[in-house]
Amino acid sequence: MDSLVIFDCDGVLVDSEPLAAQAYVRAYARNGLPIKAEVISHGVGMKQADIIVKIHELTGHLLPDHATGDIWGETKALFTEQLQSTSGLPAFISGLKVARCVASSSSLERIHHSLAVTALADHFGEAIFSSSMVARGKPAPDIFLHAAKKMGFDPARCVVIEDSRYGVQGAVAAGMTAIGYVGGGHTHDGHGPELLAAGAAVIGKNWDEVSSALRERGFI
Repeated sequence: MDSLVIFDCDGVLVDSEPLAAQAYVRAYARNGLPIKAEVISHGVGMKQADIIVKIHELTGHLLPDHATGDIWGETKALFTEQLQSTSGLPAFISGLKVARCVASSSSLERIHHSLAVTALADHFGEAIFSSSMVARGKPAPDIFLHAAKKMGFDPARCVVIEDSRYGVQGAVAAGMTAIGYVGGGHTHDGHGPELLAAGAAVIGKNWDEVSSALRERGFI
């Protein structure tokens, strides 16, 4: 039976979260607002506007609207220099014989840049969806339902690979199977149990484990 594998981008396809946290720290510092990288972990999986709100809640520092572009400027520079795909991902994606797409909280520009610098772009073509295309970001199901509709798949035949609890919650709310991926550089103690608690069907520490989970559940 045909199925669709939906990949989150940051922390799943590309090992970006440590670099992204560094970019936030730099952007905030540029505007006289000192924050620590650990604060950013509370917003992993959210779109930028929601992360800014979360940082404000946790630190009291609110980045001015005119300075939000500094985040992408710092992120793009770091990604261009250092971004890599997650370990083992190129071999896994090359062998994947079912439909696939990207559904990310990041902007389209950031997604395309990430996939370009890691040489993953050809694996997805135009099958790239951003939370900027829908009303609500993760943990709402909007981005996943939008992706499934555009790709022509029933949600029940979609499996989402996610590294954040917000992404897992969104996938479950969309009526899809969620696989929690904990192979990125930002993985921490309790990461797997956190994703299971959010509704992930299984946890994969690497792409071999993700592959096994997909096969066992009939998606590949």
